[in-house]
Amino acid sequence: MSAFFGRPEPRPVLDGEYPRWDEALAVVNRDLAATLPDQRPLRLIAHPDTEDLDAQIYVAFSPRELHGNSLIPAESAAEALTAVAEAAQDTVSERLWRAWPVCTVHDLGTHPRDLDGRPSWWCAGGARRDAPAHVRAAIGELDTIHQPRRPHRKRPKNRRLR
Repeated sequence: MSAFFGRPEPRPVLDGEYPRWDEALAVVNRDLAATLPDQRPLRLIAHPDTEDLDAQIYVAFSPRELHGNSLIPAESAAEALTAVAEAAQDTVSERLWRAWPVCTVHDLGTHPRDLDGRPSWWCAGGARRDAPAHVRAAIGELDTIHQPRRPHRKRPKNRRLR
């Protein structure tokens, strides 16, 4: 095992090593692909602090791109999905220097929340009263959202058939 600043090298997690987090990350990667199609998928990375301790697991693009907090064991699939979405958001924001995912209604970053057992991307809404906080989509379902029609866009004129 090679050393990373005197410590064991971070490594990609093997398929099936952490099945609950694998499943959650597959769902989050659907949202990444839907919103940032040119970006490579996120991976689970094991980073051992020392040879004696169990690895801490991170969501990252590669073993050298760890950001945010490590994942903690989850008691449910919903809890795991929310934790993985939050870790993914930290990584994407730190590596790409941008908010992710963004609510297309308010142009604000959304945040993972478990709402009644359904992990969702939640938007705090705009400053105006007519722009309230709302759920943008369930985590993993950003590809199902239709973009709002822009009000100042020119539409083609209807041509009458003669």
